[in-house]
Amino acid sequence: MDIMWQSLGALFQSHPWHGVTVGKDAPGIVTAYIEIVPTDTVKYELDKVTGLLRVDRPQKYSNFCPSLYGLVPQTLCADNVAALARERTGQTEIVGDADPLDICVLTERSISHGNILVRAIPIGGMRMLDRGEADDKVVAVLEGDATYGHLREIADCPPVVIDRLRHYFLTYKQAPDAIEAACEITHVYNRAEALDVIGRSRADYMARYAHLAEMLQAFLSTPHSGAYPRPPKPTSGI
Repeated sequence: MDIMWQSLGALFQSHPWHGVTVGKDAPGIVTAYIEIVPTDTVKYELDKVTGLLRVDRPQKYSNFCPSLYGLVPQTLCADNVAALARERTGQTEIVGDADPLDICVLTERSISHGNILVRAIPIGGMRMLDRGEADDKVVAVLEGDATYGHLREIADCPPVVIDRLRHYFLTYKQAPDAIEAACEITHVYNRAEALDVIGRSRADYMARYAHLAEMLQAFLSTPHSGAYPRPPKPTSGI
């Protein structure tokens, strides 16, 4: 499947969700598509139809995301991810949020903008529930980062860093006069569980979007006229 996507990407810009692969070293190292960086004063979000980065909304309050933030390509939070959340929390009504798996990538370096790909090493995650929907946040470190790159377990990360992430996600949707939080974080979990969540989100994606690979395979296997040349052999990359 990866070879097919790379072949198509040789001719066209890849859709960050469907056209970029999770990476050959997944789930130990994953490709992450970054939508937001800590200096952003508006919330950018991938438009699922076009694959373009769009402005979702200006940040209404004083919250700033404390890490690089984006999604893991070719993942989906649906039945398998929700089943684990129900098992861990005992809340039987949880469903998946039907979005790609979110990822927070820690780095000491200032990165000026999103709409980029990075290689990230998962070290844990946060089980967030947003109005009854599973909305997990994988926590990862930027591969090769001088400060965080050596970390492999979330327990080894400075507690204040995780506290900042927790505070951001618990409050970024909350109005100053709100009595109840819109979201809750039930668990901060370790690397092993994060890898499980990634695997489940990959299974959810394939259950929903396997037809995309079948369509691409049919296209690449069909002889075309000179107007539609076969893609060149893909080169290595993320």
